[in-house]
Amino acid sequence: MVPMIKNGDFVELDYTGRLVEEDIVFDTTHEKVAKDNGIHHGYTAYHPAIIHVGEHQIVQGLDASLIGKEEGSEYDVELSAEQGFGKKNAKLIQLIPTGKFTKQGITPSPGLQVNIDGQVGTVRKVGGGRTLVDFNHPLAGKGVRYHVKIKRIVQDDAEKVRAVLSALLPIKDMKVDVQAGSAIITLAQDLPQQMKDILQEHVKSQVPSMKDVSFVHGKSSK
Repeated sequence: MVPMIKNGDFVELDYTGRLVEEDIVFDTTHEKVAKDNGIHHGYTAYHPAIIHVGEHQIVQGLDASLIGKEEGSEYDVELSAEQGFGKKNAKLIQLIPTGKFTKQGITPSPGLQVNIDGQVGTVRKVGGGRTLVDFNHPLAGKGVRYHVKIKRIVQDDAEKVRAVLSALLPIKDMKVDVQAGSAIITLAQDLPQQMKDILQEHVKSQVPSMKDVSFVHGKSSK
């Protein structure tokens, strides 16, 4: 009998997301698809994603759609704006004095992404000494469609630990060794102790079989 996905499973999947109305690809795990659709970025690693179902590591509606699907299955799911990146919130579209940007050496122009007091927004209009900035998600208010292929349910605890850590931080050169409920993560760069404590607790909550999690600093490989 083919296993079915349930809440709490770790699954490896490939997907491609398109805007429903414009039929434009905006996200994908496939490098060729990214190149063919003009969204390829050199800093992005294109490969199947391992996600923890129910933890909203991907769009909420897509996350929910995985439950009940069979391992190895392939399907399409269409999501409303509410199920995807949310509705447009008028309160998140704000007029900001242009001088606030120029003091930081920024010349605002339509389409420019800016960070204002820790909030990332997109400039929509500039004029009259004021700049209109939209702090909604760039895809808010849009329906989206995903093509998904569930490659497998992940059983290996080391893969689960790596997936949990990778979802929180863009950690490179990470080696994960798991044995008898203990995980040792070797990193090329050391982390502040407070961050280690947070990551340790998160790993233990996401992968209950891990009773002990420790970080070591040294040469590592995958």
